[in-house]
Order: sequence, then C-alpha cells, then structure tokens
Amino acid sequence: MAIPKELLFLLLGIAILSKVAECASFGSRRGLVETVFDVTRFGATPNTPADSTRGLMMAWRSACQSPGPAKVVIPPGTFTTGETIFQGPCTSPRPITIEIQGTLLSNTDMSLYTRAAWISIEHVDGIVITGGGTLNGQGKSSWQFADKSGSTPPLPSSLVFQTVRSSSIKNLNFVDAKGVHLKITDSSDISVSNIIITAPGDSPNTDGLHISETINVNVTDSTIGTGDDCISIGDGNSNVYISNINCGPGHGISIGSLGKRLDETDVKGVTVRNCTFRGTTNGARIKTYMGSPSLQVSGVVYEDIILDNVKNPIVIDQHYHSKNRNEPSRVKLVDIHFKNIRGTTTSKIPVALNCSEALPCEGVELVDIDLAPVGPIGPLLPATCQNAKTILNGKNNPPAC
Repeated sequence: MAIPKELLFLLLGIAILSKVAECASFGSRRGLVETVFDVTRFGATPNTPADSTRGLMMAWRSACQSPGPAKVVIPPGTFTTGETIFQGPCTSPRPITIEIQGTLLSNTDMSLYTRAAWISIEHVDGIVITGGGTLNGQGKSSWQFADKSGSTPPLPSSLVFQTVRSSSIKNLNFVDAKGVHLKITDSSDISVSNIIITAPGDSPNTDGLHISETINVNVTDSTIGTGDDCISIGDGNSNVYISNINCGPGHGISIGSLGKRLDETDVKGVTVRNCTFRGTTNGARIKTYMGSPSLQVSGVVYEDIILDNVKNPIVIDQHYHSKNRNEPSRVKLVDIHFKNIRGTTTSKIPVALNCSEALPCEGVELVDIDLAPVGPIGPLLPATCQNAKTILNGKNNPPAC
C-alpha cells in the first residue's frame, strides 16, 4: 500500500524537527548555545551619572533563571551603581558568566549601602566573572571614615563572594576600594587568577583579597598593591594555595589576624609560593590576638619568596594589637615552614618569631633564609624567638635563634 505524499512529508518534517531539537539540547549542554543578557537592554546607562544598579540586577535575574546557558555582559563604557546583589540559587545551567568589559563605578553616596559590600554574589554555584574590565570603588571619598580600631562596621568591600561554590574570578582590575577589594567567605572551590588590584599605600583597611571560612582556594598570577594586606587569610580556611603574586605596596601576605572573635575556627593547609614583595611593611606574616579563643593554625608553607626593600620579612606576632588584652593568645601554631626566602630588608631584625606564652609555636622550620640589609641600618641582627620551637636547615642569614 503506497503512503500518501502528504503523510510522507509530515513524517519527514517531524523527523527533521526532532533532530534539530536534539542538537539544540546537546549544544546547550555543551555550552554551544548561550544567551547574552546585555545590561543596557535592562536600563543600565553608560557614561552618565544615572544609577545603573537596577539594570545590572535585572539582567542578572534573567540570566539566573534562563533555561539555557547565560552570560551577563557589561559592555564598554562607565556604569555607576550603588549596592548591587546578584543572588541565587540559579536554575540556569552552569557556568553563568558575568563579563565586565567596561568600568563599574561605586556610587560615593554612603547612604546607599546597607551592608559592608558594594557588589555581592550570594548562594551561587558555578559563576565565572571575567572580561578585562574594572571595578572602581572610588574609595578616596570615604577613606576618611575608615575605623582602624574595628569597633564600627567596615566600609563596603568592592566584590564579595558569599556562599559560592565551584567558581572563578579572572582577568579583572580593581581600583581604590572603599574597604577590602575582594572578599571570599563561606565558599568552596574558588579560583582567582590574573587580577590587578591597585590602591595607595596609605589607604586604610584596603586589603587586596580577604579569605575566610572557605575550602579549596587557588590565587595565582596576580599583582596587588594596597594600603593593607595584599592577601589576608582569616579563620576557618583549609587548603589555600597562593602562587606567583607580586605584592606591594602593602602589608604582605598574612594569616590573620586571628582570635579576635569567640566563634573562630581552625586554619589548615596554607601554601604561599613563588611570590615577590616590593616595598612592603611585611613579607610572610602570621598574626593573632592575645586573649583569644582556642584554635589552631597548621600546615603553613611560605616558600620561594623574593623580597625587595621589605621592612619585616618573616614575622610571627601572637601579641597583635593587644594593648587592652592581658591573657596570652590561645591560637596554637604547628607545622609552620619558611623556606628559600631571600632578598633585601630595611629592618635590623628581619626575622621575629614572637609566639604565645601559653601555647608555644611547634615545628617552625627556617630553611635557606638569605637576607641582606638595604639603607643605613648596618649589619643584620640574629633572629629573635620567643616561645618558638624551631627547626633549622640549610643556610640561615642572619643567624637563626
């Protein structure tokens, strides 16, 4: 029995449509089909004083709820925003990309910020922030309000990752944050690479990157110069890897300060490798408060470090900012390694290990330390050690304690 021509065409059409749908679905899964959400289509206006906060957040909401792969694009131009929140969880396939091609300016009106953040990424899995653009915090107008004592809320950080998983930040510039430039907290499996952070050396509390309560963080191939720590590692972190960072000006790469709050938790596994410090006040530093709760720092390696005109190359300070605290620090430091650290210093005592009277440091290894004085300070003095059980290997110049 012959099939009618009309039915044959119908069956052929159904087969073709089915194949197209299958290919489209496959393309979505493989990331080949991506919907672009340009913030200018949602009301963001470049190169004007007009506030673009709503346009950015609406573009994000649409991307977050997209049925297919999504990218939010902030095109070339300058966009001014206040407090901006990109919130999940999202239903779109991972990853979601935010591509910052232009410049974001943080509004200088401090009344617009209800929390200590300018741009927040919250409860999102699989986000990529990239694009080569700039986040300008315009901090110069607000640094006069910074409270160095920590008794009042901090000024807004430029970008905050809060409860974010399996995500990355790469190829971005940060300039003049009001507070911290980039903060990562309560997150896991985060990669930061190829970023440039710039702020004056006298800008207050402008850490380049602060990490807390986060598991598995890689920070690599970046240049950071600020008025505070280039990178600060707070409590609750484990498996933090930092490599190929150019730091300066700033206060070095620090673990701490720890022990200020009662709810702090241990730090485990921090490696800082192949980094260069230029003109910084510190190099490799661990700092804890006196009168702290009981917690532990273990498995720390500072290795293959180059110093250029650094004031305090190697520091353990367990009496940090503790004028009003009488009890010794109860932060236990164990398995700490300073290896192959070399260069010039402006301090007569470049290695200072000042540990807790209650819980002396254990397993502090000094290996191949080679420091030379710069400027009119004369010969370097031997390292000072208080309550520190040290292990010495290789060359130690100046002499270790």
